[in-house]
Amino acid sequence: MNYLRRRLSDSSFVANLPNGYMMDLQRPTPPGSSTSSPASPATERRPPPSATSPNQGSGWAPGSAPGPGGFLSSFSSVVKTAAATEGSSAASSQSAKPAIRKPKILLVIDDQHTDWAKYFRGKKLNGEYEIRVEQAEFSEVNLASYVSSGCMVDMQVNKGGTKVIRSFKPDFVLIRQHAYSMVPGEDFRNLVIGLHFGGVHSINSLFSIYNFCSKPWVFSQMIKLYHTLGPEKFPLNEQSFYPNHTLMVATPSYPVVVKMGHAYAGMGKIKIENQQDFQDITSVVALTGTYATTEPFVQSKYDIRIQKIGTNYKAYMRTSISGNWKANTGSAMLEQVAMTDRYRMWVDSCAEMFGGLDICAVKAVHGKDGNDYIIEVMDSSMPLIGEHVEEDKQLITELIINKMAQVLLGVSTPQSSFPVTYVCYIHISMTEIYVNVAGGHRSASASPSQSAHGSPQRARSATTSPSQAFQPGPIPAVSGPGAQKQSPQLNKSQSLTNTFTETLKGNQTDDEAKAETIRSLRQSFASLFSD
Repeated sequence: MNYLRRRLSDSSFVANLPNGYMMDLQRPTPPGSSTSSPASPATERRPPPSATSPNQGSGWAPGSAPGPGGFLSSFSSVVKTAAATEGSSAASSQSAKPAIRKPKILLVIDDQHTDWAKYFRGKKLNGEYEIRVEQAEFSEVNLASYVSSGCMVDMQVNKGGTKVIRSFKPDFVLIRQHAYSMVPGEDFRNLVIGLHFGGVHSINSLFSIYNFCSKPWVFSQMIKLYHTLGPEKFPLNEQSFYPNHTLMVATPSYPVVVKMGHAYAGMGKIKIENQQDFQDITSVVALTGTYATTEPFVQSKYDIRIQKIGTNYKAYMRTSISGNWKANTGSAMLEQVAMTDRYRMWVDSCAEMFGGLDICAVKAVHGKDGNDYIIEVMDSSMPLIGEHVEEDKQLITELIINKMAQVLLGVSTPQSSFPVTYVCYIHISMTEIYVNVAGGHRSASASPSQSAHGSPQRARSATTSPSQAFQPGPIPAVSGPGAQKQSPQLNKSQSLTNTFTETLKGNQTDDEAKAETIRSLRQSFASLFSD
């Protein structure tokens, strides 16, 4: 009996029966009808009463078991019950267990000062796929790439003093560190090659990141833009390249700046004043065994940096206060300035290098002669500066999500634009004093007017009272003699800002204004930290 029940409950067994058998399995049983319906095929094929029944010959007693029609109908009910139970269980399992999608893995190459996982927390690709962030430095990553299975990454990171080893297959990568440095043991170009070999998508492209491992190679692309656009639209600083020290004999004029090898962030750069010093540095280049470049030293009034993250643009002006010829060394004042058409053209032209750069920045020097000199282009490893660092990280996060959805899912979504607040802040050593001078937001796509010499329009109101600079919210313009008066309750930070503002409003020459600014700031900081 159990065997027959199992066989008749099998859907494939019932489907293979000849036509006309077990047809009542396909029809619902009418309510109130008996299980031994006389309309069943088994009853119709029952022999006449005069014939000898096999059941009777087998010892079946009347009343002890149902007839042939009832026997098969009972099995029909068993089959229908099993099929109904199986269908209901399948429907309940589908409703109880939704489809689980495997999360997409984002590998971030960056130091531990920025926790990129918190910026991607709760975000999904196309509302379906979660993003799992794996962050490590280049020195903590190893990998192997294959033609069929792609790239497999082994990562060793320290979590609270414990070494954690994880292996995974990345779907996307963001590189925020330099892949190559002149420091021994910091050449990670082999990892960039491995990621590219494994077909891993990235921002910027791995092809461009590998090309950015040599500054003279990037400068050669800027030379092409210089010849295409002309010196008026793309004022590139003159530079000479030496593959080794043998031809470093003399330069047309002094002072010059010598850059050894793949120098960046102020490292490996030396200012040479005369021929004797140039001969000395030539011997140092001979010991390094690498190439070198020379370029004329520009008497800088301030440095300019134009950055582009997706469709968002920002421009900064950095002025040295400590007097160092490197504006990124020592004390300096950093101020965000208006984005002009000239600056936009610079960064847009450089963003077309190596097949396109999603994240890049252009560095230039505004000389005391009133001219601009473009000196460098940075890629996705560029440092984030200014007061809007968190906003820039959010922009990078959005850019990565849109790019991942495009290359992994084929979904294209527009990037939202953040309002840009034009602010100015003073950075003195380890102390930062923020001065809100813009009052409100401005669209990043706006193109304010530009001065005759191409200098940026500073986002600072000359008629704004210094005491109002520390009030939250929009700053109304104040005119008249009352704008120069100080409140008797000003604290030391406000007094410092007042001194700096008054110095900027003077009519002295550049050198006198700079010297007076430094003296005033020193006196103000002496009183600020005297307690």
